[in-house]
Amino acid sequence: MSHYSKTPTVECGCDEAGRGCLAGPVCAAAVIFPYDYVNSEINDSKQLTEKKREQLREIILRDALAWAVTEVSAAEIDKMNILRASIHAMNLAVGQLSVTPELILVDGNRFTDRWGIPYRCVVKGDATYLSIAAASILAKTHRDALMRRLADEYPDYDWAHNKGYPAPKHIAAVNRVGLTPYHRKSFHLKNQLSLEF
Repeated sequence: MSHYSKTPTVECGCDEAGRGCLAGPVCAAAVIFPYDYVNSEINDSKQLTEKKREQLREIILRDALAWAVTEVSAAEIDKMNILRASIHAMNLAVGQLSVTPELILVDGNRFTDRWGIPYRCVVKGDATYLSIAAASILAKTHRDALMRRLADEYPDYDWAHNKGYPAPKHIAAVNRVGLTPYHRKSFHLKNQLSLEF
């Protein structure tokens, strides 16, 4: 893991979590580290255990110059589509930072900047650049905690384990019990479920 810039630059890494889910918000995070910051344990959140993500979350919150995590609800996703919602969430996170970045690094290949800040899209950036990897950890841990809380409210869907992704127990529960206010009614449901819309 490294920084993108070869000279001291206020780099902000951005990533989202929950883009492929049937339920719950899409969450995004933005993280700025000191330019000389090094941490060999920070990695793409998908490559880490849940326990390790939680440990690293606390380290990131302690060591970052600035960080923010935002949510865009299922209802908003239905209105604007998941790609736009993901980009919107990342822009919201950048806008909440206490430090203004000089460069935004975005995981993936699509972004539209709202703030007039230069940006770079990096495919698999969460496995390449430190700030994006950190953002992936914050977004993932924030969203997982939210879905565990929602699982207490709606236990049929097994969200504590599947986090709103289209796992068999989740799909079976939707077909058996129906949708909740947290389901994305426009997103994959017609193709994956036997419900009539």
